[in-house]
Amino acid sequence: MNLATTAADFPAAARRALEDPALRQALANIPAGFQDKRRSALERLPEWKAISDAAVAIKNHTLDHLDFYLETFEAKVIASGGTVHWCGNAAEARDAVLAICRRANAKLAIKAKSMISEEIALNAHLEFHGIETVETDMGEYVLQVRGEAPSHIIAPIIHLNRGQIADSFRDAHRQYDTSRRLESARELLDEAREILRGKFLAADVGITGANLLIAETGSAAIVTNEGNADLAVTLPRIHIVLASIEKLVPGVADAWTILRLLARFATGQDLTAYTTFAAGPRRAQDLDGPEAFHVVLLDNGRAGMLGSEFRDMLRCIRCAACLNHCPVYGTVGGHSYGSVYPGPMGAVLTPWLAGLGAAAHLPEASTLCGRCEQVCPLQIPIPKLLRRWRDRENREGLSSPRSRASLALWAFVARRPWLYHFAARLLARSLYLLSRGRGRFHRLPMMNSWTKNRDLPAPQGATFQALYARRKIRR
Repeated sequence: MNLATTAADFPAAARRALEDPALRQALANIPAGFQDKRRSALERLPEWKAISDAAVAIKNHTLDHLDFYLETFEAKVIASGGTVHWCGNAAEARDAVLAICRRANAKLAIKAKSMISEEIALNAHLEFHGIETVETDMGEYVLQVRGEAPSHIIAPIIHLNRGQIADSFRDAHRQYDTSRRLESARELLDEAREILRGKFLAADVGITGANLLIAETGSAAIVTNEGNADLAVTLPRIHIVLASIEKLVPGVADAWTILRLLARFATGQDLTAYTTFAAGPRRAQDLDGPEAFHVVLLDNGRAGMLGSEFRDMLRCIRCAACLNHCPVYGTVGGHSYGSVYPGPMGAVLTPWLAGLGAAAHLPEASTLCGRCEQVCPLQIPIPKLLRRWRDRENREGLSSPRSRASLALWAFVARRPWLYHFAARLLARSLYLLSRGRGRFHRLPMMNSWTKNRDLPAPQGATFQALYARRKIRR
């Protein structure tokens, strides 16, 4: 297993999430906070579909020639005075970072947001070996204070409200007056900034992720809205970039093509507030920068995915658009998935990284409505990939006997059109009569899991095929 996960607990975790009113209120902000802003950003970029096609071509080309671009990237990093560390799995990546810190006699490492560091559980590893590790992204810092995992890949504290954050700060920051006001976002930010600035200045090592790696220049593109990554790059003596191998693109122009999409699909911005290209250690003429530059490149199962039926998932740029438009994620939140990678993209990626046996519930956590594919800037066919996982789950006997029996019954009926049409007409008519014209069911036998939290719409007495046939006759 290359990724720790509690995805096996998804059904119970989802039920708990449905009963959490604070979480449901927080998740209700997703449409205005992400969906509407994304739509508005794309309206300002009428050529976005052409850019999306170009980005897909760039990523497909890079994946087709990934060995060449990885070698090119390493050569450019070395030429600039840096070092590349090749890591096959999470343990190797953790140990590589620890070894760099130990050689530098580091006592304090600061981190900008990095999904890979969470994938490999880096913080706990460094802390266990005596190296203080501090998250500097505001959301990640709040989670570190609370001892929680992120619930979203770009908005890690989307599940929290301002009052919960203030309570956590009062518990953790005992050096301040316990009766102080922490009612506004400004007050919370000022308190975090005061604490984190001291950490920035004292840090020996800065650890960042990378949104993209550029083979042409041996550089890492890092995008943030807080500027913390820039401080993590320039202030400490050592800069470590943690990235997985599929982050490669051939050149700077290719990177900018993808960056034109990333912020628009993620947060509805034309571009993030800070876009940084980090390459190599400080040169003699530079005014700032690290003394040493390291890139820890992680495979962790991705090379195997490259040759598999799930290869398309390697195009993902972690914009989170699929999470922001998913009805399941929007109902149960990210923690229910039990993985660093929640939502639709996580439902595809986690079974590969953790093993299908450990994450078989996640491909089922989807309505297959197709919205995730519609909003993906890299056009990843997520519903198709989820169906492939479901097929594997069924063939490997990982689904419940009840589920397999239901699918077998469905297959029997679906292969016989006359039986399918008869059963559909009978069921539609029966449910219409049972609803007594109310249009919905508050409770329905064998549908308790659905009707516990929502009404079930009642059929209107005719099947889709019947309605379609009538419309054709009218034409």
